[in-house]
Amino acid sequence: MGVEFRIHTFFVLLAVICLLFGNAVGSNPLTGLGLWLLIAAAVAVREIARLLTAAWLGLRLRTVLLLPIGGLFAYANPESQETANSGRAQYALAAAGPLANLLTALFLAATFTGASGNFPILATPYITPAALLRSMVWLQAALGLLHMMPAYPLDAGRLLRTGMAGSTGGNVATPAGRALVGLGQLVALTAIFVGFFLHDPILPAAGFFIFIGAQLEDQGVFYQSVVDTVQMREVMLTDYATLSPSDTLADALHRCVHSLQEDFPVVRGSQLVGIVNRQRIVETLRTDGNGYIQGVMSRTFQVAKPEDTLGAIIRRITAGRGLTLIPVAEGEKIVGMVSVQNLMTSMSLLAEQRKLDSQNPGN
Repeated sequence: MGVEFRIHTFFVLLAVICLLFGNAVGSNPLTGLGLWLLIAAAVAVREIARLLTAAWLGLRLRTVLLLPIGGLFAYANPESQETANSGRAQYALAAAGPLANLLTALFLAATFTGASGNFPILATPYITPAALLRSMVWLQAALGLLHMMPAYPLDAGRLLRTGMAGSTGGNVATPAGRALVGLGQLVALTAIFVGFFLHDPILPAAGFFIFIGAQLEDQGVFYQSVVDTVQMREVMLTDYATLSPSDTLADALHRCVHSLQEDFPVVRGSQLVGIVNRQRIVETLRTDGNGYIQGVMSRTFQVAKPEDTLGAIIRRITAGRGLTLIPVAEGEKIVGMVSVQNLMTSMSLLAEQRKLDSQNPGN
């Protein structure tokens, strides 16, 4: 359905931890792998419910990063992101995962108890490789209850953060929002400490993945808040070379030798008529000999305005296959361009410039 799924490395690392756990309790080490599969199943139940809810709400997803505590959504457009963080959508998404896990736990408990009247559902430890059927029930319940804790990025914590963002103009990258992330990490560290004190391997693992999830999602939210405030006029290249449709490929190659550009706007007068890549020029010269730029230039391109945000342009570059250059125009006049080749350098230099301006506000 066009959604890219990614499995975090720590999810694979958890399989090794479960194997060691199975060996430590004296059972077959493969039961540890069975426990890992049950954790994956609990995450699958949660994420399927959330994906169905997102589809019902009309949200478009780009990627889902899977962690042992659940998935982190990345939305395909700002409209979906805004919808997911407001109104009934945020409550529906927050309720879908825990509700699915808890209902699954109740169904499994009823099934196992009904099939065997003496099923030890309340025996301890609740989660252990030595009792996979009991662990199946309690892992579903544990994941559902875990997301009711007000610790970011768990569901209840995400609701709390969105509420705090609403009270500060909708910006989740405020000091209050960042403080909530810190609170979530403090809860995670507390779970790790308590787990080690009680010799319980489940609590430290849960705390560790809450901590990692909070960092990952906080970085993503902060990055999004930055790129959505940077305008094209702040990072566009204003010193660049252009080509004419009537230039020969040999002349263009000479221009390439003396330029660091990979992509060139093709203009007729002040009007943009195409884009051509250095590699395209070289390959055509090798195979077909000399010709004119108008014969090899691409007439399919997107144009940005100086006031467009960098976040919107990055989404265009991501969505457009092979899109490496976006000209910036005022009316029909080209005033700059944004190149993937130079984007990271421009962002780094802009960060240094803003830092310098904040230190010398009078200049």
